[in-house]
Amino acid sequence: MAPLTLAELERVARGGAPAPLGDEARARLARGRETVDAMVADGAVVYGVTTGFGDLSSVRIDAADAAQLQLNLVRSHAVGVGEPLAISETRAMMLLRANSLAKGHSGIRAAVIDTICEMLNRGVTPFVPSQGSVGASGDLAPLAHLALALIGEGECFDEKGARISSAEALKRAQIKPLVLEAKEAVSLINGTQAMLAVGTLSLLAAETLVDSADVIGAMACDALKGTDVAYDERIHKARPHAGQTRTASNLRRLLEGSQIRDSHRDCERVQDAYSLRCITQVHGAVRDTLAHCRAVFETEANSAVDNPLVFVKNTKAADGEGDVLSGGNFHGEPLAFALDFLAIALSALAGISERRLERLVNPALSEGLPPFLAPGAGLNSGFMMPQVTAAALVSENKVLAHPASVDSITTSGNKEDYVSMGMTAAIKLKKVVENTRNTLAIEAMAAAQAIDFLAPLKTSKPLQHAHAAIRAVCATMDKDRVMYQDFARIAEAIVAGRVAEFLR
Repeated sequence: MAPLTLAELERVARGGAPAPLGDEARARLARGRETVDAMVADGAVVYGVTTGFGDLSSVRIDAADAAQLQLNLVRSHAVGVGEPLAISETRAMMLLRANSLAKGHSGIRAAVIDTICEMLNRGVTPFVPSQGSVGASGDLAPLAHLALALIGEGECFDEKGARISSAEALKRAQIKPLVLEAKEAVSLINGTQAMLAVGTLSLLAAETLVDSADVIGAMACDALKGTDVAYDERIHKARPHAGQTRTASNLRRLLEGSQIRDSHRDCERVQDAYSLRCITQVHGAVRDTLAHCRAVFETEANSAVDNPLVFVKNTKAADGEGDVLSGGNFHGEPLAFALDFLAIALSALAGISERRLERLVNPALSEGLPPFLAPGAGLNSGFMMPQVTAAALVSENKVLAHPASVDSITTSGNKEDYVSMGMTAAIKLKKVVENTRNTLAIEAMAAAQAIDFLAPLKTSKPLQHAHAAIRAVCATMDKDRVMYQDFARIAEAIVAGRVAEFLR
């Protein structure tokens, strides 16, 4: 199953089937399992196998109670509250958990991974509340709800999205509930897969947003009679950040051949406002942030992150020899930082979008466009209120961009005394992505309206295509009308890549 790519993760999250375990992975899992069994038989002290959990790790557990210990762990940790994760997020979490366990360092049977994959294949999705994780021993509560479904307890979603008992869901799918053995519950619930699942799907959405923002920003720049001089390749070779270089290249291609641009080459304006002149620097910095976060997420997706971890001494011998080591790979700090960084970057992407929108609608800044892009301004208000909506979204993002990862709260009798709050960062990020998408949708509608007012002058060929994509879901405003459905349709077009595709 490894290495797992983010593209494969998205495919499975949206309903695809995961790759089955190969023979090599099965052999690796069997050797790790033999090490655990040998230690249980020898009465060795192994955290979460022959001891209690957290601050109760000093309590010894008899080998005869090893299976009951695992069952109790799942039940006691399935304490999530709040709105459930989306089905796509839960499916992503399931695949990530299976992939991490497949590394062979968890000491579990292949049957555990097979059951997760069968649930993915047959559309059995656990009900996983989104709140309850502090990102310390990973996402304990969300992952416990996943484990609860594996054993036929708790709830799942059926094919219509209704909540049913896990026992009934497994029965319908003809999947036998797992009977957990030593260490398997602690391996299932120690990990960062909930925050990683939510964060990765947000990252993938953000990558489409930044491409769309280049297209929409170029449309706004042309409509505002901005110059493309600021995107000259020589400027960006002098400061060669990768994201900045790419956005500058995009803008040059998007604006090339515009009649609107040619119409004002001899104007007296020396420089554009930052929201136009610095698109490359702002969008480019967002791109670099996304690239950094992608690297973090890809590493995490293919890591062993539970505790304790099993290390077989002789990987070619089935002798049960090995070490079980307690550590902290479950800690969500690397992800928490990246998730917060993503929210900050996307807040900037929405922020500069709203500033371009303000210039499009403000008669003091819009280079001769009708006030608020309204035909018959006064009788019609045009885009006066859409700018207010965008301002509200951008201001909300500023609140949500406050980093969760700077916080910590002690749990588990002070054993878990520094936590990441990574799941909080992930949940906040989802809203920032949504707000940014809607802000860009409003700017796109306004930019298309502005381009219409500049006829018969035409924008560039690529931007004509982008304009047509917007017009396919949103007609020109010839008088005031209800617009919220227009915003929703444009946002859907952005999600589907129908705006960003003109970069390719």
